Parts: sequence; structure tokens; C-alpha cells
Amino acid sequence: MKVKNIILSAVFLFSSLILFSNCSQSHSAQKTTAKDTAKKVAVVAKDTVPATITYPPLDKHLYDSLMKRLAHGDTTGKWPVKNTPYPLPGAILPFKRVVAFYGNLYAKKMGILGELPPKEMLAKLAGEVRNWQKADPQTPVQPALHYIAVVASGDAGKDGKYRHRMPFKQIDTVLGLAKKAHAIVFLDIQVALSNIHTELPLLEKYWEMPNVHFGMDPEFSMKDGTHPGKKIGTYDAEDVNYVSNYLANIVRKYNLPPKILIVHRFTKKMVTNYKNIKLHKEIQLVMDMDGWGEPSLKEGTWRYFIEGEPVQFTGFKLFYKNDLKKAPHHMLTPQEVLMKRPYPIYIQYQ
Repeated sequence: MKVKNIILSAVFLFSSLILFSNCSQSHSAQKTTAKDTAKKVAVVAKDTVPATITYPPLDKHLYDSLMKRLAHGDTTGKWPVKNTPYPLPGAILPFKRVVAFYGNLYAKKMGILGELPPKEMLAKLAGEVRNWQKADPQTPVQPALHYIAVVASGDAGKDGKYRHRMPFKQIDTVLGLAKKAHAIVFLDIQVALSNIHTELPLLEKYWEMPNVHFGMDPEFSMKDGTHPGKKIGTYDAEDVNYVSNYLANIVRKYNLPPKILIVHRFTKKMVTNYKNIKLHKEIQLVMDMDGWGEPSLKEGTWRYFIEGEPVQFTGFKLFYKNDLKKAPHHMLTPQEVLMKRPYPIYIQYQ
């Protein structure tokens, strides 16, 4: 099946899902073909992986002080999370705040990553990096591209799993763009009727790269066989632990710095048994508030499902268009997001 048809089927899926939650974003795809997109973006299959770096030992005193700062004056005792392992040398968090652009190069309406031509997109990302650096001068900013590598779809596909894997050629393109921006890369998987045990190992050649990290999306994990788009999906702590163990083994095998693992969330059932999530020195786990809507709605989502159910680090998602749909038609600024407790250390724009 051509990529254009795959993405168009995803449009129906994402549009229907919006009926079930004001926190999820509807997606649709651009009408240009994959061939047209390929003309705009030069594929870079080589020279996209940083040279091997020897990292100095972790400064535990600095790490502890930064984690305490991230707690942002918390008085509940939940933050910073107790008894978490120190990361391996080369850890990005909490030493830097990650600011990421999310999307797919084939689809203008799945996120800012694919909405703008590459040169304009990277320039806009650089502008957001500057905005965050200005808002919090004490925390350096690490740019990132967060690419949907497996897309949930309204089309069943040949195997009936309602998900479509994007070609490695496009992932290589994203790696090339990231190198231009001195950015790291996140590959995101929407399993639909497949499962994370099947999909994650298929991208192992990318997990071996020190600059590639992972995002898992419970919204499209349909464990009961419901077609994606009919309701919000779910992951259990067991699924998160499988991913953490898998990636931790990769880190040890290839002597890599810690991987960042993003888990999207905007409802309680999206992540069940969160207290059973296990942490590793090889993995830095971020619970990312992936919901769109007016500021008051996002505040409630944050309070109950991120701040109130601590795991390790926190993230916050901003939507250039969908956050403006309802009054007061306002997307939160970096300064406003930094009023959250704890401070989000991962920021994603869609």
C-alpha cells in the first residue's frame, strides 16, 4: 500500500478519536504524495550518528540539586521521586530540558514536524529553543525531533493490525535533519492491534544509536481488539517495564548513555498500575502530559495524572492549533508552563 493511502486512512482514525476525549488531538494528512515529499527532503542514510563520546562520571551532588529544583517547591513529598537510581554518565536529564517537534514528514496535520518545509521547521524549532532558554536561563535546552515511526490507521493493512510502519528511509531523513539542528531524535510507536513486543525490536538498529530515544503511546494500544479511533487505548506498567528492560539491555550492550523513554498520558486508564513501573540507571522515564485543550483543562489533566502519580520525570505537550480551539483560545507560554509543579523537563510541540 502506498504511504499516501496509509496516512489518509490515519486521518479518519485520528478524527474519530476526538469524539471520545477533549484531551486527544485530531490528525489528518496532507494531500501531497510520498514522492512529492521526497522531493522536498533529501534522505540522509549515512553520517547521522554522533561519534563515540566518553562521558565524565556523573556529578551526583549536581544531579541531586537539579532534581530538587525540578520539584519546584513541592510540599507533598512526592517530588523528587524517592529511591530512584542515579543515571549512567551522559544522561541528558535533568541537566538539559528537551524541546521537541512532533509529527510525520508525510502528513502536514499530524504535527509541526511535517507541517512546514524542513528548513522552516528547523528555524521554528530553533526559535522555541530560544524561548525556553530565555524563560529558564538556568537550564540548557536540547532540541529534538519526535517522529511517528509506526502510525495507527483506520485501514487494517495486510495483517489486520491497523498500524503502518514508516520506511527506514524516512527515519534516516529525520536523522539527517536532526543533525543539522544538533537535535536528538525520538521514534514513536502507535501499536493499534499489534503490540509493543512485536514493534519495538523491529527498530533495533536505531536503538543502538546514542542520539535516538523512544516514545510509547498508550492512546493507540488497543488491547481488547477495538479498532483504533473508537476509544482511548491503554498500557500497563508491565508494558512500560518491558520497554525499559529492552532498551536498558541495548544501552548496556553498546555502552550507550541513558535512553529517554517518553510515555504519553492524558487519562487515568492510559497507564495502569503506575506504582509498579520499575526504573533503571540506563533509562530516564518521562510521563508526558499529552492532552490538548484550554488551559484549565490541561491544568486538571496535569494535576491528576502527572503531578499526582509520580514516576520519575515529567513532560508537557503544547498544540499550536488545537490548544486554541476553545476559549480563551490560548496556547500556554513557556513562562506559564514553568508555573507547573514539578517543572516539566520535556516539552513537545505538535
